[in-house]
Amino acid sequence: MRIARREFVTAAAALTANAQRNPRPNILYIMTDQQHAGMLSCAGNRWLQTPAMDSLAASGVRFELAYSGNPVCVPARTSMMTGRYPSHFGIRDNRAPELPREILPAALGHTFRNAGYETVFGGKTHWPRPMTAESIGFEYITRDEREGLAQECETFLRRKHDKPFLLIASFINPHDICYMAIDAHAKATGIPTPLPKSVVERERVAAASGRPEVARNDFFKSLCPPLPANHAATENEPAALGRMGGFRGYVRKHWTAEDWRLHRWVYHRLTEEVDAQIGRVLTALRDTGLESNTVVVFASDHGDMDSSHGFEHKSLPYEESARVPFIVSWKGKTQPRVDREHLIGSTTDLFPTLCDYAGIQPPAGLPGRSIRPVVEGKSARWRDALVIECEGSRTLRTATHKYSIWEGPGTREVLFDMQADPGEMHNLAAVQSQAPRVAGLRRRLESEIAPRIDAFGRDLLTSL
Repeated sequence: MRIARREFVTAAAALTANAQRNPRPNILYIMTDQQHAGMLSCAGNRWLQTPAMDSLAASGVRFELAYSGNPVCVPARTSMMTGRYPSHFGIRDNRAPELPREILPAALGHTFRNAGYETVFGGKTHWPRPMTAESIGFEYITRDEREGLAQECETFLRRKHDKPFLLIASFINPHDICYMAIDAHAKATGIPTPLPKSVVERERVAAASGRPEVARNDFFKSLCPPLPANHAATENEPAALGRMGGFRGYVRKHWTAEDWRLHRWVYHRLTEEVDAQIGRVLTALRDTGLESNTVVVFASDHGDMDSSHGFEHKSLPYEESARVPFIVSWKGKTQPRVDREHLIGSTTDLFPTLCDYAGIQPPAGLPGRSIRPVVEGKSARWRDALVIECEGSRTLRTATHKYSIWEGPGTREVLFDMQADPGEMHNLAAVQSQAPRVAGLRRRLESEIAPRIDAFGRDLLTSL
């Protein structure tokens, strides 16, 4: 419904007056699904345009070293809402066990609701039982994960607010990219179409696959994203990757360079699609006068391999899968900049960060920490290493290196020099001169895992 400009101005004035009476800021957390850190035009990616996401970076701090606690949906999303590493609950992948009900009262929604915040969630959940939006303390405004979510967020923002709010907008894309490899494998092998009810997802992929009306050669020459520099397999890669089967193993073996480039084309278009949906929410935030009293955090649950090392999908500790966009913007208060120094746990640091901005004491014992001091440029001692959990591996990321240990048999240890080899092409773990570094990082990973409930991680280290 069209709302007159005068009504907007009147509503904005009332909301501004309310913000002055209540100094605690509103918090808007916007989440995409399967978007890696390089999928922003403000990050230098010239193959797409993301004006909404860029606008947050232009008024906030964009973190270049933000990593998912476990780069796949259920583990990452559970971590966000509980503040715990997925291993705390025995979660390794999307086949998560049922969680103990005693975690629910300490989840994000209840923590904020008990502190006087209005708590609202819309869009994709994808949590293990018994977690639901309502059970963890939110009003669930819509199950829609696309335009309907944007509309419901607009409606929520334009209604009267008597207390500060925490609004989470959980969008699905560019996750629809998954269906390209899944369906290519099914077609080639003749297996029944997986996930046959995913009609909308396949429609969006088909729409995103459309090409401009130019000659094929011109399309691939100037419009379609090229293969990344690290498209080839890592030298001496973990043996577990060579054993990967199913649709991921199929496309790695059979897709041509053009197949991979078309996959990248669709991935970029789906990211632009979700950016437009996010733009609607941010426009409503501005139009209602709420922007000046709202902290906006933007991130993704995990990335996508996007043809790096011959893979698509997620669940690997490689940068494209594990490193995600992470932006904190409070218009008029944050000083815009790009942070390339601090290691951020995008799932584990989220809970304490939101609590810090709201003036709320987070639950005791959370492994993450608030990044607000970093956002505000305050001198603070920060971590010098971060753990990334994956289904078949554990990884330690330091400022300069990345060390991983994988399930066996075969090559199990990986060491990358992230300064000399940011594309992760050369595994240095077996290089004799690197033996002391490997041993030191192995011990450091062990010390990071030791205080946690991480049986799988401990088993990996003791089995060497």
